[in-house]
Amino acid sequence: MPNIRNMAPKSGFDPRDRLIVALYAQLKAERETRETLEWAIRNGALSDEVLEAIAADPVRPVTSDDIASVEKIIALDERRKAAPRDDD
Repeated sequence: MPNIRNMAPKSGFDPRDRLIVALYAQLKAERETRETLEWAIRNGALSDEVLEAIAADPVRPVTSDDIASVEKIIALDERRKAAPRDDD
């Protein structure tokens, strides 16, 4: 499809791509945190005081290290997709 941009990293992402990657990383981290909290609450692993402290703690901003990690994951996924498979 000629109108679809290739998201594979070449020399790097443009600023819009980096923003998308950063937002993806933040969303993924928030989902993992929520899943962990749900599990801990269901299993009685946290006291009310700990839950209050967690709720009051500000969300950590996405850092350039987070973006670099996600970019690396995306690049590895692209390599896996491009690699020939034995079942093809």
